[in-house]
Amino acid sequence: MPETQAPWAARDSLRITSVRAVVTAPGGVPLVVVRVDTSEPGLYGLGCATFTQRFHAVTAAVEQHLGPMVVGRHPADIEDVFRLLHFSSYWRGGPVHNNALSGIDQALWDIAGKRLGVPVYELLGGRVRGGAAVYTGARGGSVEESIERAAALAEQGYRHVRLQCGGPGLGTYGAEGTPGGYPGSPYPDGWDVGHYLRTTPRLFERAREVLGDELGLLHDAHNRLTPKEAVGLARSLEPYRLFFLEDPLAPEHFDRLPEVRAAAPMPIASGELVTSMTDATRLVTAGGVDYLRVHVSAVGGLTPARKLATLCELTGVRTAWHGPPDVSPVGAAVNLTLDVTSPAFGIQEQHVYPERVHEVFPGTPRTVDGYLVPSDRPGWGVDLDEAQAAKYPPQAHLHERWAARVRRPDGGLEAP
Repeated sequence: MPETQAPWAARDSLRITSVRAVVTAPGGVPLVVVRVDTSEPGLYGLGCATFTQRFHAVTAAVEQHLGPMVVGRHPADIEDVFRLLHFSSYWRGGPVHNNALSGIDQALWDIAGKRLGVPVYELLGGRVRGGAAVYTGARGGSVEESIERAAALAEQGYRHVRLQCGGPGLGTYGAEGTPGGYPGSPYPDGWDVGHYLRTTPRLFERAREVLGDELGLLHDAHNRLTPKEAVGLARSLEPYRLFFLEDPLAPEHFDRLPEVRAAAPMPIASGELVTSMTDATRLVTAGGVDYLRVHVSAVGGLTPARKLATLCELTGVRTAWHGPPDVSPVGAAVNLTLDVTSPAFGIQEQHVYPERVHEVFPGTPRTVDGYLVPSDRPGWGVDLDEAQAAKYPPQAHLHERWAARVRRPDGGLEAP
């Protein structure tokens, strides 16, 4: 595709020779990683493109649309390649396009580090901290079970824990629910917002009694509340001094986040469902968030995310990049690179990958005493063993099957 080549001469003969997607599920969740190969033998880059709910679509976008546009390009033209691919679809943004773009973008940064023999963080100006403080989740079917798991995490060195608790019905987020929780209703397995708003403060009241005041406590409402419900929940949790309240509103109502933030006694974190750098920028500039929780691959990769980190630095907002099981270890390394290079860093969500993920992705970051420390290996410091990856084929529709069951007791669908 010669018409996509840059209108300037490259300074050497290095070129991109192929772009392909690898999908694997060693932890049960489909992960998409893009591999970009070059004309230099053994020089390749990896990037996270995981939109786990639509991995087939992302793979097609990588291999049939975006990948062919960059074959023959010099891998150093990262900014130009990003803009070329961003504008190429005309209707810009969206999780499929942006994840495909992210996979290529992050792979090019990986190549850049490997060419120079340095970690990517050195390409961004170097580190401003030794490691990134992380939080992970403690969840259980009951209040006591959740708190027991939080205490165990504190013993392991975690200083911040997100507490979630199960309840009646199958639609509870972040913990196991109880089937048949609302007998006699049209949908006995439903999720009831009233029950949630009454019981969540009890969870945190008990947590402070047992865990004390030093442990940072977080909670995720997972986009399910109205603005008025979000304010009510935030105020009911005021005595328990949350580190932040996560995702109180659905993205359809992000224009109301500033009023929720203004009324809430604790910081508000949001943004994991934005699917463009523009929308993430508006969250920050409109005053809707204290912590920006972008899913980096959903906005297009490292290139836009580092610009968002700078915006956060200039506006007094902190970063808390999305880090669930459906961020690949390559994506986790990207998050960590942003964490240690930005003065705006706040905290990093961290998923503890099972050992088989480490076998598929050698170099997967590990938490020690509540911190992640970046690798000093070139690029991201994470590789992909494709022979191991092939042992774990992905299964489609896992999330969709769960989301279809998330309903109110009256049978109405709820945001998952």
